[in-house]
Amino acid sequence: MPIEYLRKRAQSFGYAFNGLFHLFRTQPHARVHLVALMGVVALGVLSDLERWEWASVILVSVLVLSLEALNTALESLTDLVSPEYHRLAGIAKDCAAAAVLIAAIGAVVIGAIVFLPRLR
Repeated sequence: MPIEYLRKRAQSFGYAFNGLFHLFRTQPHARVHLVALMGVVALGVLSDLERWEWASVILVSVLVLSLEALNTALESLTDLVSPEYHRLAGIAKDCAAAAVLIAAIGAVVIGAIVFLPRLR
């Protein structure tokens, strides 16, 4: 493999980490999701989850955080191309936020399925 190819791949990871740091530095909801994830991981360790339960919890957690990142990207791009209010830009931003909300509600449901039986 040429060195230039490897350098570009490493550089692309750098961009991804820049986005991750930006997400948690600037987006309050992303930080809320991250704190919730830390609580869920702690509860999962204390609850001695089965492998399938861990897989479920991790999957929905990754989904919520990924959608939060996409929501932030879409909002930033929308603000760039439509600095003035436009109804369609507002719809795009609202729908992206709705995607995060849907995933978060799904994560709460999965969390209830996994954790509530253990609280008895």
